[in-house]
Amino acid sequence: MKFFYRHRAALGAFALMLAVALTLAVCFFALAGTAAEAHRLTVVLDAGHGGVDGGVVGTQSGVKESDVNLAITYLLKERFEEAGFAVVLTRRTEAGLYGMATAGYKRRDMQKRAEIIKSSSPAIVISVHQNFFSLTSRRGAQVFFKESSESSSTLACNIQTALNGMPECVKRSDPLRGDYFILNCSDTPSVIVECGFLSNPEDEALLLTESYRRKLAEAIVQGAIGFLSSSANLKDFG
Repeated sequence: MKFFYRHRAALGAFALMLAVALTLAVCFFALAGTAAEAHRLTVVLDAGHGGVDGGVVGTQSGVKESDVNLAITYLLKERFEEAGFAVVLTRRTEAGLYGMATAGYKRRDMQKRAEIIKSSSPAIVISVHQNFFSLTSRRGAQVFFKESSESSSTLACNIQTALNGMPECVKRSDPLRGDYFILNCSDTPSVIVECGFLSNPEDEALLLTESYRRKLAEAIVQGAIGFLSSSANLKDFG
């Protein structure tokens, strides 16, 4: 009988030690996960327009720019997260960020985007848009950057190079300086990617397909990672 009680006590002590060990292990991995999360670089993705502001419209299909922007943004989110980045979206739905569609809604929309960017402390900001021009022959992706920001220029060059390398690219473009609110609202390296011309039938047809939107997202992420992986940028933003 004494042996039975000693044996049961030993089993109880072993079970207690095992429970403590498992608890410590869970805490360790939870803390490790939290630390890893804290050290991940954050990317802010801004799907242009939304709500009553649909942006430009496809000449053939009537597709709204805001819808194409959001579709590409979610593909970018998927790809950046696969690469280990934390992603913040300014716009998650078809709605705008202005609240009620009353006077001044556009200003409120842009201010909300700026608030999200500043509160996220991101390494980079990528704003997704679609282009439109009176000459329907104009086509292709174009990247804009803040003129006074060398890091934004470098980011734009990396992304533009990746976009120029796509098989569907019919004419190589250079990144352009742009004086736009989303580029100027923070000191973060920021670019606007005009993914194509909805005024061009060929671009519009491509932009309506998920396969091409995925190619665009892959090229944009490839260019962005090339920028972030340089030793200087990791020192600045790591």
